[in-house]
Amino acid sequence: MNERQRETAERCLAGATSNAMDFPAIVGALIDAGFESYEVDFRRGEAVYFLPSGESIVLPIHRDDTDIGTAFDVPAVQAAIREAQANAPGYTYAGFCAKVKRAGCVSYIISFPGHRAVYLGRTAEAHVEHFPDTD
Repeated sequence: MNERQRETAERCLAGATSNAMDFPAIVGALIDAGFESYEVDFRRGEAVYFLPSGESIVLPIHRDDTDIGTAFDVPAVQAAIREAQANAPGYTYAGFCAKVKRAGCVSYIISFPGHRAVYLGRTAEAHVEHFPDTD
């Protein structure tokens, strides 16, 4: 992994956290830098950005006091996703993370070649959300 790729991953995570970059901008920047996917793991407090070679960079994510729900509430996860997609008034990435955590989401994976996000619950329940081609 080169320095540009490391800086891009760091910039995208900071941009999400500060609400300076929206999801399409983050996806575009990461694809341009050569990334294939990333995962946000709420239990470990990490985001991992993956290159096709398998190389990765692990970055700490923001922490809050939101407990991860014990049951995976797919409608609540979908509602948080729709709010983000609409850039609803008052939307923040931190708020999105809190909502999906309360809905029982322990992690989510974004696949650029698959054009999808997979949200996972404690017992490996999954919700797949497709997104448009951003290449």
